[in-house]
Amino acid sequence: MPLEGRGLHMVARREETPVVLRNEEPVVTKLRRIAEKARKEPTFRFTNLYYLLNDELLRGCFQGLKKDAAAGIDNVTKEMYAEELDTNLANLLERLHRMAYVPQPVRRTYIPKPGSDKIRPLGITCLEDKLVQAGLVRILETIYEQDFIEDSYGFRPNRSCHQALRTLNVTVEKSMVSYIVEADIKGFFTNMDQNWIMKFLDHRIGDKLVLRLVKRFLMAGVLENGELLVSDEGTPQGGVISPLLANIYLHYALDLWFERVFRKNCTGFARLIRYADDYVACFQYGRDAERFHEEQGKRLGKFNLEVEPTKTKVIEFGRFAIGNAVANGKKPATFDFLGFTHYCSTRRDGTGFRVKRVTSSKKFTAKLAAFKDWLKEARVMKTAELWDAVKAKLRGHYAYYGVTDNIRGIERFKHEVKKLLFKWLNRRGKRGCLSWQKLIKMQELFPLPEPRIKVSMFGTR
Repeated sequence: MPLEGRGLHMVARREETPVVLRNEEPVVTKLRRIAEKARKEPTFRFTNLYYLLNDELLRGCFQGLKKDAAAGIDNVTKEMYAEELDTNLANLLERLHRMAYVPQPVRRTYIPKPGSDKIRPLGITCLEDKLVQAGLVRILETIYEQDFIEDSYGFRPNRSCHQALRTLNVTVEKSMVSYIVEADIKGFFTNMDQNWIMKFLDHRIGDKLVLRLVKRFLMAGVLENGELLVSDEGTPQGGVISPLLANIYLHYALDLWFERVFRKNCTGFARLIRYADDYVACFQYGRDAERFHEEQGKRLGKFNLEVEPTKTKVIEFGRFAIGNAVANGKKPATFDFLGFTHYCSTRRDGTGFRVKRVTSSKKFTAKLAAFKDWLKEARVMKTAELWDAVKAKLRGHYAYYGVTDNIRGIERFKHEVKKLLFKWLNRRGKRGCLSWQKLIKMQELFPLPEPRIKVSMFGTR
């Protein structure tokens, strides 16, 4: 910022935003004040935020970066940056506060997609860009966490996929739900319109320096095979800030429209539960569900988004679905959400309606393919090391997929893992050197973790 007129500029900002006076308070205290201001005044625009990108904030963000993360196009790792951390942070802050900081392009690489011959793009951001983005997220998140609706769960502090699943479970079982709209947005992260991102931010952010920095990240581009690709669509690939920008985008494009406009015109119960760009809508009446199915496409279309018609549908789902399906000679419909296929069922004693879930076939196949690809490379490891890694992978699988009613899904996964171990460990030596009996003996001596339900859909566990 130029020195000329700086004092006048700062005075004006203090008048507009009295909650963030410059003093020696810790950043966490300043952020707490901003959160309180945002909560109490939902239409307030914050004009004095950029100064929060200080040494204290960035140093804390640096500690939170992954140690083993891949380096961007500058080849700088966290370990290398830490060697002269004080000097590097001072230099970074100097560039930030004279607006000389320019984000570098994201390095694009491709990795195999498990279970197929396809590959998927992976964006790797430079370390300083990760650091600055993390600082921006801390600041912006403080404000938008006060705005986001309760039924938005993706990439938010103290929220998880399991909470979204639990909310869905309780909603369908305890509320008057008879229809579900399952939706899928085509290429959401790559199709977000950057002009709309900036317009959405402008509702709450009046600090032009913050907006300019976000715009620079959006325009940094991607470096692939030595060629710089810049687009006015999408968010920074692999960027720390991308999930937050995605939530802000869908907050305005979808959530607020559903809560303030669409739901008010429904004749019965209606609720939308969203995790990032994955969402389902629950309805009491079919006419409301059909209307949402039609109008959501029009609404999202205004913001450069499009639903995938083959993955977007209305189904009858709820306490009457089984009886109605049987009466019509059909099977009750199911839907997928967050890696699980949800289906209508009853309690163990055969009475009363229950929503149950099992690992979706698509996710089961993908997870097993990923394990197979890893095992093909890891089979050269020492047996003890490999066995410990397999145990860790199984525990990780159980931690996510070990939810109420899915015991058979995780038992089946363990069984398939054992078959893959038998196949690929047999290829380390002479064919047939490892019999199935020997593998069973190994598991008796060094047991693999037993499948267990880790997450209840009824409580807080």
